[in-house]
Amino acid sequence: MLTNPRTARHRSSFEIMGADRVTEVVAAARRATTGWAGLATADRSRRIWHLAAAIEDRADVFVAAEQAGTGKPRHEAEAEIAECIDLLRFYAGVVRGDLTPGSGHRLADRESWVRWEPLGVVAAIVPWNYPLLMAVWRCAPALAAGNTVVLKPAETTPDSVLLAAECAAEALGPGVLTVATGDRDTGRILVEAAVDAVAFTGSPVGGLDVASRGGLRRVSLELGGNCPAIVLPDAPDETYVSLARASTLNAGQSCAAPARVITLPDQYDTVVSRLGDAMRERRAGVDFGPLNNTDQAARFDAILDRSTAKIRHCGPTAVSPDESEGYWRPSIVLADLDPEDPAVREEVFGPVLTVQRAESLEDAVALANGVSQALAASVWGRDVGQIMRIARVLSAGEVWVNCHLEQTGDLPHGGRKQSGNGTDLSVLALAEYQRPKTITVNIS
Repeated sequence: MLTNPRTARHRSSFEIMGADRVTEVVAAARRATTGWAGLATADRSRRIWHLAAAIEDRADVFVAAEQAGTGKPRHEAEAEIAECIDLLRFYAGVVRGDLTPGSGHRLADRESWVRWEPLGVVAAIVPWNYPLLMAVWRCAPALAAGNTVVLKPAETTPDSVLLAAECAAEALGPGVLTVATGDRDTGRILVEAAVDAVAFTGSPVGGLDVASRGGLRRVSLELGGNCPAIVLPDAPDETYVSLARASTLNAGQSCAAPARVITLPDQYDTVVSRLGDAMRERRAGVDFGPLNNTDQAARFDAILDRSTAKIRHCGPTAVSPDESEGYWRPSIVLADLDPEDPAVREEVFGPVLTVQRAESLEDAVALANGVSQALAASVWGRDVGQIMRIARVLSAGEVWVNCHLEQTGDLPHGGRKQSGNGTDLSVLALAEYQRPKTITVNIS
């Protein structure tokens, strides 16, 4: 059963695939591997480009599907569909480049070269926060590398992914990109099916389960962030509005969103006050949408109920009476809290910023690096040397300076520690879905 997050009312239903149906879908993907991998890169590139064009031609339908599953405002959904189209076109071009190392005369009387070959069938399991965008992050490089993909969307947001599969059947060919709809059990069945690799984006608990079931197959994991933002005494004036916007984008349901603001004692009260002012300008129902589902709303409420924060600045909620029962949560700043507070230690995954007081720059870095996640971070200030020294020692796969949550297909994204072990985006993502084969020929 699918629910409208804006109203909490039932909207439709979809197939929960069991073992037999998953086996059928994987078998179809397996049958398509030889033909898809055997295409010349120009042909594969052209077909991925056609998929991007098909989505672009139906952009309004895709936007509506994204909104149906997530409840996010139209401007956010439009931006995400545009990014999906851009990423597909990016990888349509990247696949025609040459990443091969080591070719040439490397041994006496021998010529060698390296082939990058696809893994085969990739199972991609994606979350509900960005249904189509996270799917494209995984599928575009996997397809470009010559793999077929079985895509498992989250059980609350299959809409746009099913639309994309319709477009893919025509643009890419049958079996190249297929969808297995269902719940968590469906995902577990898919991971244990006859696939050659698994790409998973989701929670650390889910990632550990995937890793244990994946065995010796290639497993790529992106498992969340709880990301720090270090605000220095010379931070620019736009810092507070920028952090408020980034932390409420998609209702804060972004793995790389800022979550933990860290600053020094002399400016602590000012930072708390200015962040509070900025967050009160962010209106749930107008500037950002609801949380996605009842489980996420209950988890959000439980973390905030357990928090011992002595200062709480809340923004407004502006929704119509018809939407009053939806999963709306206001923007909020939590301050004067313990370093072990659950809102600090756990990824809240909502429109929340905590503010911590660090005794020194070294302490600020220690607090930033002091949680189990290490996906992304930001530093705000004007002293370039100081900023670069901090950026160098932050444990994160992506660090922003005087901005946050700004990404492009050209640049890699990936986590460390409990945030995962894979690489999304950029040419480097192709290596997640390929393996090298060295060929050496005796020419004596």
